[in-house]
Amino acid sequence: MKLLGAIEAGGTKFVCGTGTEDGTVTDRVSFPTTTPEETIGQVLEYFVDKKIEAIGIGSFGPIDPVPGSPTYGYITTTPKPHWGGYNLVGAVGGALNVPVGFDTDVNGAALGESLWGAAQGLDSCLYITVGTGIGAGAVVGGKLVHGLSHPEMGHIYVRRHPDDRYEGFCPYHNDCLEGLAAGPAIGKRWGLPAGELPADHPAWAMEAHYLAHALMNYTLILSPQRIVMGGGVMKQQQLFPLIHAELQKLLAGYVQHPALGTDIGSYIVPPQLGDNAGLAGALGLARQALAGE
Repeated sequence: MKLLGAIEAGGTKFVCGTGTEDGTVTDRVSFPTTTPEETIGQVLEYFVDKKIEAIGIGSFGPIDPVPGSPTYGYITTTPKPHWGGYNLVGAVGGALNVPVGFDTDVNGAALGESLWGAAQGLDSCLYITVGTGIGAGAVVGGKLVHGLSHPEMGHIYVRRHPDDRYEGFCPYHNDCLEGLAAGPAIGKRWGLPAGELPADHPAWAMEAHYLAHALMNYTLILSPQRIVMGGGVMKQQQLFPLIHAELQKLLAGYVQHPALGTDIGSYIVPPQLGDNAGLAGALGLARQALAGE
């Protein structure tokens, strides 16, 4: 079994690890995301003696994941200080001299869940993370979705909750989905971090309102066979039944399928890979790179 490298490059922390072609994570380490020079220095120090044959990178974005593009492998217009315009693939691949698979962190997680997790054996799935930001990746026809670039499903507009007066925090769009429903929005709206709010707090009904509106759009456009929801905010397990009920109310019976009716609890689910979803997805990207895909 070949040894592969994996990087989950987050805006808050980098998680690096090694694993095998079947998605098994054999080692992992994490450190805070600071400047590119310091952070990538730690990445390369970790991998220097690991004898990996390929590496996968699932990165925070926006990124350029299109091979042949002049800025392929770059982090592009991120508000993260120091990282805009940074050639992540060039820095890692050039130093380690192995094939590199590169995509968004959420596309990587979607790939991992489709290969080895909650969407294993299905032709399509959606992975959405709700945490410091909101992002989503999609597998359709067994392949990750790309186009001009990559999906940015966290920045769609959704209907405001009638009781919400919070202006939103997205530096680009103010009150897009991320601006209204990511972890920082919850904290700023209610004056406490999401993790400190009780399970019966009205924050969760409002959060379910926003997330269900987004899932309605994704379901009607992509029609994924399963939706996997991860990230720090989704560790509030009371959100799942609230989202299920709200989505059913919004769809109003228009799409007739058991997955959106009696089976909705098996349709919108937490990650089966847990905290290894990002690393396992990066192993999937490394496996694709090794195969020349």
